[in-house]
Amino acid sequence: MIRKIFIRSAIFIGGLGFVAVGSLFIYSYFTVSIPNPNAYVNSQTTIIEYSNGTEIGRLGAQNRTIVPLANIPLYVRRAVLAAEDRSFYSEHAFSITGIGRAILNNLRGGALQGGSTITQQYAKTAFLTPDRKIQRKIKELVIAIKLEQQLSKDQILENYLNTIYMGRGSYGMETAAQQYFNRDVTQLNLSQAAVLASILRSPGYYDPSYSAANDKRLHDRFAYVIQGMLKANWITAEQAAKAKFPRVSPRVTSGSLSGPKGYIIARAQQELNALGFSDQQLLVGGLVIKTTLDETAQQSAVDAVNKQTPRKAPNNLHIGLVAVRPGTGEIVAMYGGKDYVVRQLNDATQSIALAGSTFKPFALIAALEKGIPLTSLWDGRSPQVFDDAGKPYPVSNYGNEQFPVVSLLKATANSVNTVFVPLGINVGPNAVVDVARRAGIPQDVAMMPTPSVVLGVASPHVIDVAAAFATYAAQGIYAKPFLVSEVLGANKGVLYQAKPQGQEVFAKDVMADLTYALGEVVRSGTATYGTAGLGRPAAGKTGTSEQNASAWFSGYTPQLAASVAFFRDNASQSLNGIGGLNSVTGGTFPAKVWTAFMKGALAGQPKLGFPKPVHIGGTAPTPMSSTLVIATPTGTTGSTGVSGATGVSGATGATGTTGVSGATATPTP
Repeated sequence: MIRKIFIRSAIFIGGLGFVAVGSLFIYSYFTVSIPNPNAYVNSQTTIIEYSNGTEIGRLGAQNRTIVPLANIPLYVRRAVLAAEDRSFYSEHAFSITGIGRAILNNLRGGALQGGSTITQQYAKTAFLTPDRKIQRKIKELVIAIKLEQQLSKDQILENYLNTIYMGRGSYGMETAAQQYFNRDVTQLNLSQAAVLASILRSPGYYDPSYSAANDKRLHDRFAYVIQGMLKANWITAEQAAKAKFPRVSPRVTSGSLSGPKGYIIARAQQELNALGFSDQQLLVGGLVIKTTLDETAQQSAVDAVNKQTPRKAPNNLHIGLVAVRPGTGEIVAMYGGKDYVVRQLNDATQSIALAGSTFKPFALIAALEKGIPLTSLWDGRSPQVFDDAGKPYPVSNYGNEQFPVVSLLKATANSVNTVFVPLGINVGPNAVVDVARRAGIPQDVAMMPTPSVVLGVASPHVIDVAAAFATYAAQGIYAKPFLVSEVLGANKGVLYQAKPQGQEVFAKDVMADLTYALGEVVRSGTATYGTAGLGRPAAGKTGTSEQNASAWFSGYTPQLAASVAFFRDNASQSLNGIGGLNSVTGGTFPAKVWTAFMKGALAGQPKLGFPKPVHIGGTAPTPMSSTLVIATPTGTTGSTGVSGATGVSGATGATGTTGVSGATATPTP
């Protein structure tokens, strides 16, 4: 038998002139052994754990029920054969012409193609990785040949029908019948069998619950399967005519993904895919995934959101929370939403929201790097109009609050817009953007180097801002956030282990003064109310976007940094009115959620202090001037400074109104 296969294959491969491929086939035939056919069928689920080993949830193989071939109706089997391999019982384990097309195309630089028999498909899905190389195709061919030598056609078909991935987290015809039609495989009718046979080629391409295009493709393939069964004389013309496309049940996410934990499992799977672990491996490989999540901190995040969120909040109020361990990037807690089954968009890592004054620390860092001290004095009156590359840029403080002469330290504590815009102009908007990138705001978050950048007109993810504040807490060390810390194989061997790599992006002196300033936000500034009762040293920044479309609080202790954001479906929808508040700012509900979370997450941990401020640039009050565009009836311009400045509060606008309040940028604290 081996000699016949060898000669047949050699003639085929040699005829094509593929000497190297032929040699590889011969070598593989004598070196590749067939794995245990039951290993895949009985494969284990992948377990995702907290850092302490407590289980969070599972992926994969538990959604499988093995059914003997005799219990799978004949028309179900024949529907699959009509779709995938109509000559299965009469021909050999592999298709000569199919393999030839695949190898020839690959040698020409194209993607490795199919042309697989059912035996080949079973060999590939049960025993091989999904990579598309000639070596893998040769191994598939060898295993298929050996399977045919050791198993009967019925045994191969039975294993295939119990192992093939059918989408919706299901493997095999029994669980697929439940997923798509809410019935056992023995209860399927002809039309339902034809639908399942159509879907198995590529569930993501044919499952109608994903898109109208999928539905159209499934209808076309359904007709192809029915006609194939008719041509093979497996059904009569009358049966074919009566086979109408059936109703397919809507896709329901697995219960293991329900609630907030679903976002964790989905995020872990996303990271694992990026690390090179395929969905196939995760669903059947029996892996153990250890995450960076602290079980106590995660529960604290869920409790904080549940307890501090207004009860009568609108359905489209979204809350994201991410906590990161400074210096390592380990995600300690993550709240992406109430229920992953209801909404699959992670509000902590995928949704975006206008940052508001959360971005002001970037301008403050740029100023400290240029030697501008926290004691520098600025004109904080409101409104003011600034020069934006020759164009007037009107800015007001939140509530039009007035700060005639204010230090940069106090301007930070009170989030004074009319100080931070000229501060950003002074250091240069490009420098502000550069600081933001170094701190942890990734390139996919668009930031324009204009004076408005310091007021948070960009829309980051919550995890991006949490990473930036973790950089501050780590005294200038940035580490990319990650969730997966270790992957163990089915035999408990280590397949992957994270190696955090911190990078110093800011000087410690700069961070010491920054933390001192952000500490004032908590001690006596815009976050005093929301952070009351924390009971340990902390620093942070409130942030609320224009028209109260989003509200943030991001802060840190020496051990932990976290960011919390409230927002709705889009920037045109205001948070105002939620919880009975006329104005929902970062210092209200977001700060309260942050505080409740930190108290729970840090319970029992020592109360550590921050490094003392260095006082970059000295401690003497230093008046700073800024170029203003004065709105007057004639449109003339002039410059004013802190000392002797008249400001713009008495200027008459072109429309006859007082000041420039007719068009102002007013991101709130």
